[in-house]
Amino acid sequence: MHKKTVERMDVTLEHLKRDLAGLRTGRASLVLLDNIRVDYYGNQTPLKQVANLAVPENRLITIQPWEPSLIKEIEKAITAAELGLNPSNDGKLIRVPIPQLTEERRKDLIKVCRKYGEDTKVKLRAVRHEANDELKKQQKDAKISEDDLRRGEAEIQKLTDQYVQKIDQTLKKKEEEILEV
Repeated sequence: MHKKTVERMDVTLEHLKRDLAGLRTGRASLVLLDNIRVDYYGNQTPLKQVANLAVPENRLITIQPWEPSLIKEIEKAITAAELGLNPSNDGKLIRVPIPQLTEERRKDLIKVCRKYGEDTKVKLRAVRHEANDELKKQQKDAKISEDDLRRGEAEIQKLTDQYVQKIDQTLKKKEEEILEV
């Protein structure tokens, strides 16, 4: 019972981490390009399947297409994604410098982070609620005693509190990353 609850809470936390990784900070991260798709022989193909991606410096992403003919297509896809990135190329390699964030943009990103955090906490409370309902059902069906029910609810609340703490730590870390100059 608790194992399933822990797994669901883990999934909820991992989802938050993925969402936060997609937010652009002042640092280069390949996650920024995860959703970029390129027209490759008529198919919309993920960028990482048609090129080598690298982060040689803190503020630079390089993209080396497997076929030089894709350079223009990749640049167009990055620009169309409206990430605020301006790719440039030398005929073989695309360089994507990561610009500094403005103070206003940093504040907006922090608001987005906090919204993600609140949404995640709501999902966590839903998992707790379902776990408690399952315990109450077991108690009603005489599979567990009243004492077991109380103990189980206390354990689930303790688990929820631990995950709320992990969410807060994850958000704090991301906010520090955003505020980094």
